[in-house]
Amino acid sequence: MNVAQAALPPVDLTSLSLEDLMNVKVTSVSRRPQSLADTAAAVFVITQDDIRRSGVTSIPEALRMVPGVEVARIDGNKWAVTARGFNGRFADKLLVMIDGRSVYTPLFSGVFWDAQDTMLEDIDRIEVVRGPGASLWGANAVNGVINIVTKQARDTQGALVVAGGGSEERGFTSLRYGGQANDDTYYRGYLKYFNQGSQEFIGGGEAADDWQVGRAGFRVDWEPATRPDAVTVQGDIYRGVVGTTGAVHSLTPPFAETVNRDDDIFGANLLTRWTRSFADGSDMALQVYYDLTSTAELGTSTTEHTFDVDFQHHFQPDDRNDIVWGAGYRLYAAQFDGSFDVSFSDNHRTDYLANAFLQDDVTLLPDELHLTLGSKLEYNSFTGFEIEPTARMIWTPDDRQSVWAAASRATRTPSQTTDSISLNSVVPPGDPGNPFPLPVLVTIAGNSNEVSEDVVSFELGYRVRPTDDLSLDIASFYNLYHNLVTVETVGASLQPGFVLVNERFDNLGSARTYGVEMAADWRVAPWWRLQGAYTYLHLDIDRDPGSNDPLIEQTSGRDPAHQVSLRSSFDIADDWEFDLWGRFVSDLPERGVDGYFTFDARLGWRPTDGVELALVGQNLFDARHLEFTPELINTTPTEVPRSVYGKVTVNF
Repeated sequence: MNVAQAALPPVDLTSLSLEDLMNVKVTSVSRRPQSLADTAAAVFVITQDDIRRSGVTSIPEALRMVPGVEVARIDGNKWAVTARGFNGRFADKLLVMIDGRSVYTPLFSGVFWDAQDTMLEDIDRIEVVRGPGASLWGANAVNGVINIVTKQARDTQGALVVAGGGSEERGFTSLRYGGQANDDTYYRGYLKYFNQGSQEFIGGGEAADDWQVGRAGFRVDWEPATRPDAVTVQGDIYRGVVGTTGAVHSLTPPFAETVNRDDDIFGANLLTRWTRSFADGSDMALQVYYDLTSTAELGTSTTEHTFDVDFQHHFQPDDRNDIVWGAGYRLYAAQFDGSFDVSFSDNHRTDYLANAFLQDDVTLLPDELHLTLGSKLEYNSFTGFEIEPTARMIWTPDDRQSVWAAASRATRTPSQTTDSISLNSVVPPGDPGNPFPLPVLVTIAGNSNEVSEDVVSFELGYRVRPTDDLSLDIASFYNLYHNLVTVETVGASLQPGFVLVNERFDNLGSARTYGVEMAADWRVAPWWRLQGAYTYLHLDIDRDPGSNDPLIEQTSGRDPAHQVSLRSSFDIADDWEFDLWGRFVSDLPERGVDGYFTFDARLGWRPTDGVELALVGQNLFDARHLEFTPELINTTPTEVPRSVYGKVTVNF
């Protein structure tokens, strides 16, 4: 719910020095424009130029650049994305926004990444905050906040055509046109379509995880020169077909059957934002949006409606205090159509979330020492009141370095899944996990008495620019988690023809995590740039007394201990670019995933102004590799293959 971003001026991030990049304004830490160098948090900004030169074709792929963020592909259209641990397709500790619109689903407090997309050329930047952001953004901003900010309409004037295809990218195209209605009003509209082929099953063979999606959207910005107001209206609509291979269970032989399904996805959203600046330097913003999402998978479907209103006010009562406060309300309505494998005790339900927040940035020593204190108070339909405070301090002894520290508390409220879902699976007789001569039906039920997961986080960071051409950013953290969700066995009984094992979600887990994240940016020469990142993560997860969950201690096996990334950008000549990107991800022993190394290359050529040709190769050193395996829903994982594609971009 970022209503402050409209106040930011357009910035050309492609030609900035390292000093200029450190002064780029971000809004995800304080909900007001703030220099990256002055933020008391672990922040990484992906620029439009980073997206273009990396050769990525989706938002999850772009997030692989960020230290501390884990991105693993489960199959051709499903991802596991998180920050600082607890990864999975249904990872639930990361808040994701697109232009201030929260895109995490209340179904499981996570993100359907196959449904989250926009025209990549329209993205201005992606702000990624690792660590709790709940004092401003609320529940589910436990391990981080991702804020995807698109360009203002005045920065996308004229026509843009993008087209291409290749071995895995069967074909893609985007069309955009931007114009000016009058001196104060700018607009743009876009169309986007892609058709992506199937990946390969483990051990070989073409899978059925191909998919295709069409999308359209618009944005209108009104900024009158004679008034201190600005209004933005924007919206998107999409429809697609997503392929999945997975297991469907029954209590009759063969008990489990692997099927291929092509399921429809559909969604639409509409957002309006009004901002006003006042003569005393204060400002206010009001944002309202509606979001519709419809998904289907292996015989189940979900339709969700979200209505959200958010208000914030920023002012400076004196020279020492910079205050932002606000309030909001969000309403969810969901409808579920289940199957034998997945169903809900309440097929129609409505949930709500009301909140208020206050944060004060206190200047202790001008231009040197700042203290930030704040908290968010929420009331939700699952657990009632939640309080999420933070304290942050940053010391900037000179214009080349800063040290920051933070202590925060954040919560992850229960989701509709853990509250009222029923998950069924069948273990056939003769299976090594079944000691009975009958099939075993294992049912995992929701728990309406579930409480919120919570984390107390301690962070310490250091930024330094030792030379004009080199910058380093180091962040460390130590987190203590309580009331983590577990799956507890509550009973077993003999039924006619099968054995029933009843399990349910509970909050009998705890964890301790710590790690270090490093990023480096080196302008080796005016024509050569190196960007490196390293992440170390350690997790200790335990069962609380009374828990019989046999699997929670294996949760740490979802997250790699080490991740390394190195990107090289060469400007060979005025019209030629050559980019290389190598990544190493260590193994996931509990998921049966070996460590892997990927190597991507991009060659770009601008034969004339407004025309760019690019040839991109991905995973060039490996025929294919596995990155993750699913949990809860038994879809079949596939391996990421080597791929090559070509792309043409024309501006006119």
